[in-house]
Amino acid sequence: MHQDPLFSDAYQPREIAHRVTQMGVTKARANPLSLLILAVLAGAFISLGALFFAVVVTGSELGFGVTRLLGGLAFCLGLVLVVIAGAELFTGNNLLAMAWASGEIRGRELLRNWWLVYLGNVIGCLGTVILAIGADLASLGGGDLGETLSRIALVKAELSPLAAFARGILCNVLVCLAVWLAMGGHTVTDKFLSILLPVSAFVALGFEHSVANWFFLPMGFWLAPDAVSLSSAAINLAVVTVGNILGGSLLVAGVYWLAYLRHGCDSE
Repeated sequence: MHQDPLFSDAYQPREIAHRVTQMGVTKARANPLSLLILAVLAGAFISLGALFFAVVVTGSELGFGVTRLLGGLAFCLGLVLVVIAGAELFTGNNLLAMAWASGEIRGRELLRNWWLVYLGNVIGCLGTVILAIGADLASLGGGDLGETLSRIALVKAELSPLAAFARGILCNVLVCLAVWLAMGGHTVTDKFLSILLPVSAFVALGFEHSVANWFFLPMGFWLAPDAVSLSSAAINLAVVTVGNILGGSLLVAGVYWLAYLRHGCDSE
């Protein structure tokens, strides 16, 4: 008897592993133009979440922890739009490593997806920066929002490479776990709630997301070019991107592949 999905239990972790693998095959072989368009959307979605975060934390007098938590909840807008509305996000797509490890896709198919999606994400972020500048959003709150955005960019640019790398790893562990949990849900509500805590946690803890940084750093450079140098921004973006790849592909996709999909394990 068919069970109504509204009353179905979430997919079990082993089932999620298979769903993530199947998703990886589909994404790796998607039409390049469709992939690029959806990646541009994801860059814009994450940038809107970043803007929402900046607005929420600006001028807050609620204390460090509560302010960061509320800002993290606001940032969730980006991944909620990616997962539910439909878009292609580089950090989430690091889960395609599971399909590669299972032998379902080739290495070049994996890399093709990653570079094309990363390119689209960057275009979406930079496009949102241009629109935010054109809309003069930095003037909101009497210019306080612009100061917040400049400060965020400066803090990121001043991170040591080691700190940025480690924060990039930790960030994408939580982002990919958010996507993993969302894959276990049946409804929009399931997926929405699955995303909230992991994403709020990575934002509140100050971890580094390469796609979000493609919004924050160019925006900060525009607002305060003397404070945020191109070289420091480039180092952050490069190091955080590598950290994101390792966090998502090894510590989430790789670990769950070992747990559920390695040779002979699926039949245990």
